[in-house]
Amino acid sequence: MNKLSFTVLCALFVWAGATLFFFLFGHRVLVEPASGHYWLTLLLLEIGTAVLLYVVTLLYIRFDRKPNAAIKFAVCGTAVGLFLDTFSVSYHSSVFANLSEGQVIAFTAWMSCAYALYITIPLLVHYSKGIKNERKSFL
Repeated sequence: MNKLSFTVLCALFVWAGATLFFFLFGHRVLVEPASGHYWLTLLLLEIGTAVLLYVVTLLYIRFDRKPNAAIKFAVCGTAVGLFLDTFSVSYHSSVFANLSEGQVIAFTAWMSCAYALYITIPLLVHYSKGIKNERKSFL
């Protein structure tokens, strides 16, 4: 399997995991935007997402040891996920049948922030790794 196939496979795994989570638990964890604790709930979901993306990025770069692996993971994962979420949101009444319209809006808000994290976190990992390598070569 070449490295791009591995990257796409990892991106599919991340997308499927997130979609499955909201398919199974979305009705419990997503609150409608009109709710008083909407922003707190969204923030907690995004913090959890950030932690998971950080861990997944570290795992990914253990298998793909090329210098720009984290960047490739960020771009490919975001592209694959956004493409597939076009369909999951378009057919939300089938994919997320147990969510109300307000919860679907909350899901899309989470998703928008999550993709920003999907680009940002691997880039931060890439640059922090580069800074550490520069320090090692300096010493």
